[in-house]
Amino acid sequence: MKIITIFSGKGGTGKTTVASCLAVMLSREKNIAVADCDVDAPNFGLSLGLKEKDYSSFIKIRASEKAELIKEKCTGCKKCLNVCSFNAIKWDKKNNIPIFDNLLCEGCGTCGIVCPENVIKLRKVENATISVGNAYGFGIVSGQLKMGESGSGRIVMEVKRKAMEIARKENAELILVDSAAGIGCPVIASINGSDYVIAVTEPTPSALSDLKRGLKIVNHFGIPCGIVINKYDLNKGFSNKIEVFAAKNKIKILGKIPYGKEFVDALVNLKPAVVYNKRFEQLFKKIMDNIKVFYKN
Repeated sequence: MKIITIFSGKGGTGKTTVASCLAVMLSREKNIAVADCDVDAPNFGLSLGLKEKDYSSFIKIRASEKAELIKEKCTGCKKCLNVCSFNAIKWDKKNNIPIFDNLLCEGCGTCGIVCPENVIKLRKVENATISVGNAYGFGIVSGQLKMGESGSGRIVMEVKRKAMEIARKENAELILVDSAAGIGCPVIASINGSDYVIAVTEPTPSALSDLKRGLKIVNHFGIPCGIVINKYDLNKGFSNKIEVFAAKNKIKILGKIPYGKEFVDALVNLKPAVVYNKRFEQLFKKIMDNIKVFYKN
């Protein structure tokens, strides 16, 4: 089973549009599963027209921890008060005990380490939901981090595990991972373990700058990758700069997608562009042909 991850250093480059189109096209050749790993803002299912009622199961995840005090055993020594890097501890003068702010607490455990009475414990908290659905004949696993909670990287790993489980059950040959944008924990967790990475960018200075930073993660894991330039014809001069960068670093340009209002219309109508207008199929067929060596076996 192969894992192909689609990421972009910058948001708004069209990563999920590319991912949804490739998923539909690939599913016509192989059994696939999709992991939507943008757990802060999962939109892959939405791009295919899925609504909450279309998901068959919802799994509550406890992948984060919060500090909790055993009040009756606290001696009020205040050693925990100033050690929190997240300013999550305040002091209750009336009861002479610490108060932990659940929204600020990251569950690092420092307060528990310095507590001489060992009365500060870490408890597991529900911080996300994983949803399982199906569209266009393939399974989709999506993670949604609860508002104000942390642990997005851990949730991504849980989403990928569930996608692997479904892929094995359905005899899928390929898992497509739609990563978050940027270079943070969810992106690192998405890219780790991949067989190939598709980097989606656009012809702007900020997109190229963020692409370079994102590719450092890919290179760290030693994963082969290629680049898709979306909306390339909005700034052909800068698209050429991206191609020069790719050639210099021996990265293949997998495809160049022109700007078109019909892509926007497809998003508005909650359909993949290759379904909304079949003339887009050839664009994505070229991308598939360029990565076929990484998923055909």
